[in-house]
Amino acid sequence: MGYLKYKGYTGSVEYSEEDKCLFGKVQGMSKDSITYEGQTVEELTKDFEGAVDDYLALCEEKGVQPRKPYTGVLNVRLTPEIHSGAAMAASKAGITINAFIKNAVARALGLAL
Repeated sequence: MGYLKYKGYTGSVEYSEEDKCLFGKVQGMSKDSITYEGQTVEELTKDFEGAVDDYLALCEEKGVQPRKPYTGVLNVRLTPEIHSGAAMAASKAGITINAFIKNAVARALGLAL
């Protein structure tokens, strides 16, 4: 599966064999649903960007704050052993446990720190 990015939103790229078209949905929107489709990648991209623009315009019209996917706040449940190990490793490295976990996830994803 591929992804599109626009104005801070990430959308999936999928193919429907039944409908013979590309389609997708903005990821990380738990309460609002933004969908789009197209026959070509260009059409899909245009519909994705238009759907995001329409969503933002509707939010502005209604005077509500648009939802942003993936706020950067994440509650992670760990076993006590992992929690303890992470805390000790963070302390040894002289950083917070939050920074330790953020660095570990970034490394696992191959992202620059």
